[in-house]
Amino acid sequence: MSTVLLIEDDQSIAEMISIYLSEEDYSVHWGANGKEGTKLFHSIEPDVIILDIMLPDTNGMELCKEFRTVSNVPIMMISAKSEVSERVKALIIGADDYLCKPFSMRELAARTNALLRRSSLTNTAQSHAVTLEEESTIDMQSIKIDMEKRCIYLLNHPVETTFSEFEIMRHFWMHPGKVFSREELLNNIRGIDTFVTERSVDVHITNLRKKVEIDPKEPKHIKTVWGVGYKFEP
Repeated sequence: MSTVLLIEDDQSIAEMISIYLSEEDYSVHWGANGKEGTKLFHSIEPDVIILDIMLPDTNGMELCKEFRTVSNVPIMMISAKSEVSERVKALIIGADDYLCKPFSMRELAARTNALLRRSSLTNTAQSHAVTLEEESTIDMQSIKIDMEKRCIYLLNHPVETTFSEFEIMRHFWMHPGKVFSREELLNNIRGIDTFVTERSVDVHITNLRKKVEIDPKEPKHIKTVWGVGYKFEP
């Protein structure tokens, strides 16, 4: 049973989400504000977080940034704000998905399941891609990826990434030199049942370049293939 941390100040919405996800065999823990949510975050070790942006004691964006500094747990933001700028901002600060209110419980459950599925299948996928004779840490010049720890290293220093950023980098890593379209990357990091835009991939790529490239404006590893998408050059 997967553990969901729900941080939502509207009790009626929280109760609907909790009841529906519980019926879908999730263990839901509810925090009515940022303080309660933070306490639960450190005590229950959630598998996924559903986080409202408008909270009575803090901004959900700031809480997302705080969680992201210590964990790569998938985070889905929920908000009545539907502007593209808000969605992009959420992705930039570390969220993995963004759902606008009002939404159907069925869609919420599908998106939650998509995030959890991508997370749970990571170890299975890499076991097929990396043979038993290979080390779990693969070295390509200045960049290293530890698949087991889900961590990227630049010049032996750990680099903090979001769930989606690591998934993109992992996929690049397993297929060096291959050109991926934005749609292919979206399907690989999200699953085809979750709505996201191509702009989301651009945001993740920009963030990755800032973290692993010496000069993000002149990337040596994560390169743009104009009119097609992106590729990774070891």
